[in-house]
Amino acid sequence: MDRDFRRVAADGTAAPHHRAVIAEHPVAIEVNGLGYAVMMATPSDLADFATGFALSERIVATAAEIAELDLVETAQGVIARLAVPPARAAAVADRVRRRASDSSCGLCGMDNLDSVHRALPHVTGAPVAPAAIFAALAVMRDHQPLNRATGAAHAAMLCDAAGAIRLAREDVGRHNAFDKLIGAMARGGLAWDGGFALLSSRCSYELVEKAALAGCATLVTVSAATTLALDRAAAAGLTLVSLARSDAVLFSAPTR
Repeated sequence: MDRDFRRVAADGTAAPHHRAVIAEHPVAIEVNGLGYAVMMATPSDLADFATGFALSERIVATAAEIAELDLVETAQGVIARLAVPPARAAAVADRVRRRASDSSCGLCGMDNLDSVHRALPHVTGAPVAPAAIFAALAVMRDHQPLNRATGAAHAAMLCDAAGAIRLAREDVGRHNAFDKLIGAMARGGLAWDGGFALLSSRCSYELVEKAALAGCATLVTVSAATTLALDRAAAAGLTLVSLARSDAVLFSAPTR
């Protein structure tokens, strides 16, 4: 979507400026008719997003458990309606009830502080060669058309063991971009196959959680990692590579 601006230069000169602006719309996630969450997202690849969100939130264990996924456009935004098995729906209903009745700690919609430290699956995988990471970084921008146009999109990419980028997704939110990638992989039957995830953002603990739950053994982020991200990565056996730049990268697990 294009918008008009007034561009003011350092020397004080001003001129009209027309440029693309990234879209940000509310996306409501409903599970078996229950409102689960409302996310602000770029309205593209929303079936991938809803699938990845359901996997990252542990609503389902596999994409196959999503019996139906309907996207309904409204004047206020988009509703993603998911149908899951009764066994899964019971846990969703319980969580929705607790969200409505309990005081939240305010941390990303978690119910309580213990939720932050839920057990993660242990991931395994062959070490990724630094050369593969540098190869992916060298062509990363070629797979970010939305960011090139707007300067405001995060990206998440599936890279193979040699560093070739097999799949990419973009969104205004870094978490959303990763959910879209995970969902696209699940819907397309793609696996990591010794490859790694490359994200354009800093690395907070939520991204480590998404990677571990998706079976990703190596997560590479362009900016730095937080202490909790490093701790959670170590607990899951996940190699975290941060501050990934063209001249150097920082490995969190030197033994791998």
